[in-house]
Amino acid sequence: MTAPPLVGPSPSGGGPVPSLARREVEYLERLARGETVQEIARACHYEESGARSIGERLRKKLGAKTNTHAVVLAIQLRILDPSRRHGDHAGFAAHRYHDEDPCEACWGGERAYRAERRAARKTGKSDISAS
Repeated sequence: MTAPPLVGPSPSGGGPVPSLARREVEYLERLARGETVQEIARACHYEESGARSIGERLRKKLGAKTNTHAVVLAIQLRILDPSRRHGDHAGFAAHRYHDEDPCEACWGGERAYRAERRAARKTGKSDISAS
C-alpha cells in the first residue's frame, strides 16, 4: 500500500493536506450538495463504475471510511469551503470574491437571479422577496 500524496502543511497543524485532482474535488463538492454517486456519474458523463472509482480513490487519499466522512474531512482540511453555496447568486459572488471563474452551476444561478431582477424592474417592483 502506498501513502497518499501530500502537499503543504495542514491548516489545522495536523500534517500535510492530500493533493486531490480537480475531478476529485468536484466529486466532493457534488457529494456535499447531496448528490448520489449515480447523479454525479450522470452529471459528469462518467460510467457509474468510474464515479465509484473516483470516490474510492478519494476516500483512500483522505483516510475516510464513507463519502460523508470524506466531505467532513475535506471541510476540516479546508479543501471544501462550507460557506460557499453553489448554483445561486451567493455562490457566483463567492467565486468572484476569490478571483475565480464561476462554475456552470453558479453561472446558472446568476442568470436566474439577473432574469428575476429584470422581471421585477419591468413590473415596477424594486425589491424581490425571498420565496
